[in-house]
Amino acid sequence: MSTPTVVVTGLGATTPLGGTVAQTWEALLAGQSGARSLSAEWVTEFDLPVTFAAQIKDDPADVLSRVETKRLDLNAQYALIAAREAMADAGSPEVDPERLGVAIGSGIGGLTTIVSAWEALRTKGPRRVLPLSIPMLMPNSAAGNVSLALGARAGAHATVSACASGAESIAYAAAMIRDGRADVVVAGGTEACVHPLPIAGFAAMQALSTRNDDPTAASRPYDTGRDGFLLGEGAGVMVLESEEHARARGARIYAVLAGSGMSADAHHIAAPEPDGAGASRAMVEAVESAGLTPADIVHINAHATSTPVGDVAESNAIRRAFGDEADHMPVSATKSMTGHLLGAAGALEGVLTVLALHHRLAPATINLDEFDPEIRLDVIHGEHRVLPAGDLAALNNSFGFGGHNVALTFRSV
Repeated sequence: MSTPTVVVTGLGATTPLGGTVAQTWEALLAGQSGARSLSAEWVTEFDLPVTFAAQIKDDPADVLSRVETKRLDLNAQYALIAAREAMADAGSPEVDPERLGVAIGSGIGGLTTIVSAWEALRTKGPRRVLPLSIPMLMPNSAAGNVSLALGARAGAHATVSACASGAESIAYAAAMIRDGRADVVVAGGTEACVHPLPIAGFAAMQALSTRNDDPTAASRPYDTGRDGFLLGEGAGVMVLESEEHARARGARIYAVLAGSGMSADAHHIAAPEPDGAGASRAMVEAVESAGLTPADIVHINAHATSTPVGDVAESNAIRRAFGDEADHMPVSATKSMTGHLLGAAGALEGVLTVLALHHRLAPATINLDEFDPEIRLDVIHGEHRVLPAGDLAALNNSFGFGGHNVALTFRSV
């Protein structure tokens, strides 16, 4: 029996740029930034060194029921919104529940629930801790609740690999289909960490931009003035199917998830390996597992967080993986607009990579005023790049604290 081809038939997202995929894509092409100054009282209460973030654009309470908003942590709320949009976009496929799976990762899980439960315990005692605190805070809460909502019984999985979580979940979902465990899998990532604790923690690491006076210019991948990433939140989800199942029901197919690659740096718990050795292995594996060559890759949606060290390391990794072919690979750094969605970043950027292939248009990076000479890449900026006709392939890179490296290869249809 031949290995099933995995295709993308539905897309869903809720992001700092919009409450849907269409709104997010439109804002992205308009070059908008999701960064905004924070108005919460805790900004001044804790005298935070960073006073802005890329908060979710649309309030989940406007989409979900009151019961859902009370019983789900924000990270699960975001995932549920994106998953429902993705399934509707896929045409709400009828599938045997035992052939329907879920794989949705998160870097941290229910952070707001953890903190609020601890505060209730500390100030009011154990009887004031909500009975649903544990189901709400656990990292697999999003995957479990999406599985419940959809009746998915082939498996509900949650990868936790920091900022590579969403991309790794998509790779895992494809493996479920290729291994014959499922016909359809709802896959992606979610994160809800615009909160004083992670802001303080990331700021202590000097990982966040401190452009409090100009938030929309804070995320500036590859620019000499970059000083850290822009914290974001939201979810990105896609529906993956075996091509046979999709064709049989007459589904629209956005792209083929042709290959994936994973590796670990084993270098440092937070810093990337400077030469990009581990990241390059993931990229090479992603391309080779798709049966492609470097010359076939016409677009890269880079991890590109806007940190001084990280952007250079990824540039080195791409050069190491593709050599001189890297001169001809147009690179987009969409975090310049969306911010860094942590565990949801790879999933959202996977959605954006699929859209770039589908629309034959690679988005331009914003805030790139003075190009860093250490970056040896063809970075798209100023104007979007029209992709050529014919069969195309694009790469999506995601790297996470702990040395996690994930690359996904998508192919046009």
